[in-house]
Amino acid sequence: MSKPKVGIIIGSQSDMPIIDKTTDQLTELGINYEILVASAHRTPEKAVSFAKSAEKKFEVIIAAAGMAAALPGVVAAHTTLPVIGIPISSKALQGHDALFSIVQMPPGVPVACVAIDGGKNAAILAAQIIGCKNPKVREKLKKLN
Repeated sequence: MSKPKVGIIIGSQSDMPIIDKTTDQLTELGINYEILVASAHRTPEKAVSFAKSAEKKFEVIIAAAGMAAALPGVVAAHTTLPVIGIPISSKALQGHDALFSIVQMPPGVPVACVAIDGGKNAAILAAQIIGCKNPKVREKLKKLN
């Protein structure tokens, strides 16, 4: 594939162990991706810029963040692409805070949500979305265990 299909945005470098599961699954399915570290709180302009330019490069966005997990909502508010949120576990509330933040988006700002630390599920859901138009991806999905 000549262009990335999935844009991945994470709140901090510490989220990479979860995203490694995402990228491993995307690679297995033959789907290209790009990763950006941008915080909805510390670097909001970077996150918004990513979201606004995403339609030129991607078909789906995966946004992962912990605690308040504002990142998926910020991204979804600035793009028409599907956004999949991954709530990342934290020490205090084991990711329930991030889960609740992601699933409580206001009307008009949809974010799909996978399990806490569900990096692999996010990749599979992204592939299912891409597979709606791409029969090769759909066939690879059928072969997953």
